[in-house]
Amino acid sequence: MSSISMRKTTLAAAGLAVASSLILTGCKDGNEEVPAAPAAPSAQASQPGGYATPPAGAPSSPAAGGYDGASGAPAGGSGAVAKSGQAFKIGEAATVPFTSGSKSGQLALTVTSIEAGSPADLTSLNVADKVKGKTPFYIHYTAKNTGTTDLSFASVGHMKGLLDGGSESDTLLIAGKFEKCPSESLPKGFTNGQSQTSCAIALAPTGTKVTGAEYWGDPYNNLNNPPQKGITWK
Repeated sequence: MSSISMRKTTLAAAGLAVASSLILTGCKDGNEEVPAAPAAPSAQASQPGGYATPPAGAPSSPAAGGYDGASGAPAGGSGAVAKSGQAFKIGEAATVPFTSGSKSGQLALTVTSIEAGSPADLTSLNVADKVKGKTPFYIHYTAKNTGTTDLSFASVGHMKGLLDGGSESDTLLIAGKFEKCPSESLPKGFTNGQSQTSCAIALAPTGTKVTGAEYWGDPYNNLNNPPQKGITWK
């Protein structure tokens, strides 16, 4: 086989592997997807925007220590940008950098409750093979625009469940409406001060519970040195 043919074969195999990964795992390890979700944000996600100018001497990277997008307050104060791996209580707001495609800004995310559902809730979705032996838990959260950019039609997502033992739950992604756990893109005119409620479906093996939630959107999902961790609520 010529070197050109070998290269084409290698590229084709790599493309197939990527496509299969999206179908089988959804947004992260162990997740289920119905159907395949949109592609992940581009490399622009590593450069979040929409912040007020930080004061002199403030850290340049929100994930490395951060500053408040509205007041420029250093991390650790009220409203400071959440640090990698930081833990919050359910009902407590976390200020995070936000990116979705070409849009970037800042949000205050709050996990408001985690509600146990029933396997029967998912009957109409025709996903019995994917959820067999699992119970759905609904993670309810709000997103408030605390930055300076219009985030109309952006998709928040990147919220997953944590089992009572601390490990990650599976996540069920749904294309379309699901009344038990509605999740839609941010509405038109989503500017500073606007907020929206949303929901994520976490799947727990029968006999276990989802007792926490984790947001792992950029920059809390990168593998830079040091690697960044998601922020959690319990």
